[in-house]
Amino acid sequence: MPDLESLFTNNVQWAEQTKEKDPEFFNKLAAQQTPEFLWIGCADSRVPANEIVGLLPGELFVHRNVANLVIQTDLNCLSVMQFAVEYLKVKHIIVTGHYGCGGVKAAMEHKQLGMLDYWVRNIRDVYFHQQEALDAIEDDAQRIDRLCELNVIQQVANVSHTNIVQNAWKQGQELTIHGWIYSIKDGLLRKLVKPIKSIDQVDERYRMA
Repeated sequence: MPDLESLFTNNVQWAEQTKEKDPEFFNKLAAQQTPEFLWIGCADSRVPANEIVGLLPGELFVHRNVANLVIQTDLNCLSVMQFAVEYLKVKHIIVTGHYGCGGVKAAMEHKQLGMLDYWVRNIRDVYFHQQEALDAIEDDAQRIDRLCELNVIQQVANVSHTNIVQNAWKQGQELTIHGWIYSIKDGLLRKLVKPIKSIDQVDERYRMA
């Protein structure tokens, strides 16, 4: 396990190597950020957003939390979304979960988890609505992985239900929502839902006037 000083040493080495490859890299980075993608992912340390999709700093705007949730009362997540959509004008919002997610697994256990109980309650709601199908899966790991997928699908819907996204569509802004899942076992991403590009793809009960 590296100590704190080794992190500074690594940082110096990384900065020097980066400048060797592109002497103007940090000057260009300091000038502005113009990402086209907002990544909403899990805080799991094994899921590094930029590395997974091969993008450099400045090319991917990132928000991460436990189990990649988009909750209507989470001002942190909503503020990131608003900044990305209204000011950075990102063209894609990508909700990305991962198989074997600890937050999803915790939501399936009948245990008290402290503050985490309030957070994973949203995943428990997904489990409640899909319980018959999930309980029919005999293998525990497969059941958790399926809930990981269903959780992503629900969070994609939650993104589309926000006034942030719907106002952007009304104003003619190009914006597409995606739902992906990542496998730590093979390092590959998989698409879970058809991209949502307009209000017409949102259930009428969630459309705002």
